[in-house]
Amino acid sequence: MDKNTIIGFVLIGLVLFGFSWLNRPTPEQIEAQRRYQDSIARIEQIKQNELAQQNADPMEALAGLPDSVRMARLQTNFGSFAPHMNGTEEFVTLENEKVAVVLSTKGGRAVSATLKEYDNYEGKPLVLFEDKESVFDLTFVTAANQVVNTRDLYFTPVKGNDPNALVMRLALNENSFIDFSYTLAPDDYKMDFSIQGTGMNGILSPNTQTLHLNWTQDIRQQEKGRKFEDRYVELHYKVMGDDVDYLSASGHANKTLKENLHWIGFKDMYFSTVLVAKNGFQNAKLDSRPHADGQYLKTFHATADVSFDLLGTQPTDLQFYFIPNKFALLSDYNDNLSGDDKLHLEKLVPLGWGIFRWVNQFFVIPLFDFLGKYINNYGWLIFLLTVIVKLILYPLTYKSYLSSAKMRVLRPQVEEINAKYPEKEQAMERQRQIMELYSRAGASPMSGCIPLLLQMPILIALFMFFPSAIELRHESFLWAQDLSTYDAIISWDVQIPLISTYFGNHISLFCLLMTITNIVYTKYNMEMTNTGQQQMPGMKMMMYLMPLMFLFIFNSYASGLTYYYFISTLITIAQTLVFRFTINEEKLLAKLEANKRKPLKKSGFMKRLEEAQRMQEEQLKRQQEQRRTQQMQQLAKREQRKKQQSS
Repeated sequence: MDKNTIIGFVLIGLVLFGFSWLNRPTPEQIEAQRRYQDSIARIEQIKQNELAQQNADPMEALAGLPDSVRMARLQTNFGSFAPHMNGTEEFVTLENEKVAVVLSTKGGRAVSATLKEYDNYEGKPLVLFEDKESVFDLTFVTAANQVVNTRDLYFTPVKGNDPNALVMRLALNENSFIDFSYTLAPDDYKMDFSIQGTGMNGILSPNTQTLHLNWTQDIRQQEKGRKFEDRYVELHYKVMGDDVDYLSASGHANKTLKENLHWIGFKDMYFSTVLVAKNGFQNAKLDSRPHADGQYLKTFHATADVSFDLLGTQPTDLQFYFIPNKFALLSDYNDNLSGDDKLHLEKLVPLGWGIFRWVNQFFVIPLFDFLGKYINNYGWLIFLLTVIVKLILYPLTYKSYLSSAKMRVLRPQVEEINAKYPEKEQAMERQRQIMELYSRAGASPMSGCIPLLLQMPILIALFMFFPSAIELRHESFLWAQDLSTYDAIISWDVQIPLISTYFGNHISLFCLLMTITNIVYTKYNMEMTNTGQQQMPGMKMMMYLMPLMFLFIFNSYASGLTYYYFISTLITIAQTLVFRFTINEEKLLAKLEANKRKPLKKSGFMKRLEEAQRMQEEQLKRQQEQRRTQQMQQLAKREQRKKQQSS
């Protein structure tokens, strides 16, 4: 970085400082901003209080009253449902080889879900939610216009012959009851859930066609890197007959949807709770609220209407999925479905958009799964995957290197052109001469860039794949205990300003090795690709800053990803060395010199480029002539004025 560049950066800094100083808020503006923030906080508190009142247990408000008075008020407020406002909460567990779901008689709902094959970052059983971390509530409106919430009602469990099936019954009389039927599929993560009323005509409002559903869940931290995991915690939903979408993972987000939704998913980094409605969710309102700290990352809240047959001829069919975000597993749920009935739960796995997702879906994941059948150690699997990818990209890498080699052997001739046209005014002619040299010799700067661009879809696809691969979760390799999170070799508890916020309180070894190899490759590559043309000031320093920026960016990323980049860069360095010693640059230069003696066949692109340069040069000449003419006219006018003044 030369002296002028440094002075330029200093001046820019002074300008920014002066601008910030002159535009700093006045004390009155600061006070107004404080009052605004206080108002927002009060509104949020009011909303929280209203939500707490809505979720409050109505029995608590009647505590302390005589039994006769309490029952009379319950009868007035809840009609036929009043007897079910009192009871003792009992729990029934449905479980198979993969999941255990605890159902409660209070509310007739699932109060806990545990995935048996997984554990969290502390080695404890992986619980998606339990107790008060989740709310699932349906609202009934009686014929007397009384509002009843299922969370306040006590159901009676009815067991059948199937150990994985249970009916939670709310019997109002011998002929009128509501059944919540649960069936946990064997060796699966799916639990069928249906709602069916019998003899409810005359008890519920005759206008009842839907039930209002209120579903909330606190998302637990399951992985070691809270900040990294939080980026993948999102509320997803699928519109009927359309694609999957989601709320933003950053900050507080909410959305009201007019379209019917096929399903709503509360997604963590590697696990999700999904609720599917056969006939769709209507009038859905979705909300995602972050937690700054503590054991929860976000709170997801969804309200919607689901269809309900008052006569009881058709049940309301729903399905719960307590499921790991494994692409192949989620894709399998589409097998027995067709058209718009397909769930497309695999969209819960963030594989990128467009071409990057296609590369992952049709190349990376099939290759990864194939190698996984024969290799148990995922560290070696990633190594082999990297080698295969580099072999596939080898022709493009070779062509890119060959292009840079052509430019390098022509460097002495480029330097001669630079010496022949050293002035700034000669920049256009200098560039034209260089491009003509490349064209006659058969070299092109673009021929090296195009292979690099063709490689980008695979490189970006792998960047999206590794942090999303649940297969790497809790898999160790060398010093990395878990390839799905960072591999800290040094950690500290002290909060260091800026460092702790953007870098973290640790140093990841694979990330450090990745950075070192990138710096080495950058240095070597800059020497190999020096074509003799002038570079922008500070460009060399910028090339070295990029790997250092990656150190900050990737320090908290999955070690499987940084390990892949480390191995990939090592292989690239090895390939470059092989190319360096196998390509005879003297023969290459002789071939280029022979090309210069052949009749020049200009491509359409080169013709258009030369025509554009010619037109630009002519325009520049016209502008220079106009400026000279204007200067001569101004000089003549000044001479004329002097003569007039002297006379």
